[in-house]
Amino acid sequence: MKNPRSQFFRTATIIVVVAGLVLFALSGYMQPLFRSALTPFVSVQTWLSTRFMAVYDFVTVPRDVASLRAQNEALESEVAGLQTQIIELEQQLREAEVLYALLDFARSSPQSTYVAAAVIGRDPSPFLHYVIIDHGSDAGLRHGMPVITHQGLVGRIDAVTATAARVELITDPGSIVNVRLVPSSAEAQILGSVTGEISLELVSPDVDLQPGELILTSGLGGGYPADILVGQVVSVRSTGTDLFQSASVQSVVEFSSLQAVLVITNFRPVDISPLIPSTP
Repeated sequence: MKNPRSQFFRTATIIVVVAGLVLFALSGYMQPLFRSALTPFVSVQTWLSTRFMAVYDFVTVPRDVASLRAQNEALESEVAGLQTQIIELEQQLREAEVLYALLDFARSSPQSTYVAAAVIGRDPSPFLHYVIIDHGSDAGLRHGMPVITHQGLVGRIDAVTATAARVELITDPGSIVNVRLVPSSAEAQILGSVTGEISLELVSPDVDLQPGELILTSGLGGGYPADILVGQVVSVRSTGTDLFQSASVQSVVEFSSLQAVLVITNFRPVDISPLIPSTP
């Protein structure tokens, strides 16, 4: 049998040593030793983790790339579809705004009756300025009826079929409109041109013609109703030797983006051709 006293001393010694090691560890004196002892294990663990991740990436990345490409294609297709919808909605909004403006104008001018029509075509000739609208004689449209927008004068109907009509714009070289100036009240004519520019002609030299004057239809000649806004004087062309003054005119209508118009159906133009002497 072992001596009980020696066994007690051995146990006490172990307890003291363990307690000392614990105290040393808690006080931080054992950290360098632990660090030195654990460094090889940490290095081995890091090496194994790096190799494992490399193998994992090698096995899984091709499948992930294919999945990401498929998702990317699906998202691109969805974005393209949404962009198309946005463009269509913007177009519908612009059309609705134009139609609302025409309706509001028609309500504010109850003295005339109107037929609203959409612009469905343009004359392909660079020397003529016509548009085609989607209403014709079936809707009560007739040759010579004035065509306007909520902004101002567009022109008049030049030819009619059952379901469509051709409108001669005031920018056409064959267009002549009798007008008056505001505030001078002077009478004149506006003429179209091959280039689409509008000029003010036959203004008396006694008139103090200034840029910025408004131009309205005068009603003379029976071609158009009176007091439809046409445009504004931009620049005056006049010399001391001219019998009349002339000027450049800016129309209030943007003809390049014309989408819808109003046809005044209760106005009948006066045909004065029998009063014009025929040429031999």
